[in-house]
Amino acid sequence: MNIRTAQRSDCRRLLELVQGLAEYEKAPHEVTISLDEFEEAGFGAQPVWKAFVAEVDGVIEAFALYYVRFSTWKGCRMYIEDVFVTEQHRRKGLGKKLFDTLFKEAREKNFSGVVWQVLDWNEPAIRFYEKFNARFDGEWINVSLDKAQIP
Repeated sequence: MNIRTAQRSDCRRLLELVQGLAEYEKAPHEVTISLDEFEEAGFGAQPVWKAFVAEVDGVIEAFALYYVRFSTWKGCRMYIEDVFVTEQHRRKGLGKKLFDTLFKEAREKNFSGVVWQVLDWNEPAIRFYEKFNARFDGEWINVSLDKAQIP
């Protein structure tokens, strides 16, 4: 097992894993980003995300992708957008190693905290996050507009 920073050449495989995550979350139709858009957002002139990948026998079997979120109350925080481990490699420590890598990055960059979301029905993930003594916030409601909805 090898954990490393994602590279542009990993983007096609990362999008395959993103699609796998969307299927797990029962929303495969929600993935609409193109490979070009994904690559540009991570490795273009103004990258907005960074990712770590977990390789097993040279194949990327898991990833964790984050970006910097700014809070007027707290400052710069790491926002973990996605963490996904392929089904055949779950419960083998890849998720823990990816989170350890994310937490190390957060400390090195002096972020004021780390935040992420989990679906309320995703019991395996919730149990995993509880091992880190994560705080679950039931007060906030997610709000969003799709591109076509923006006035």
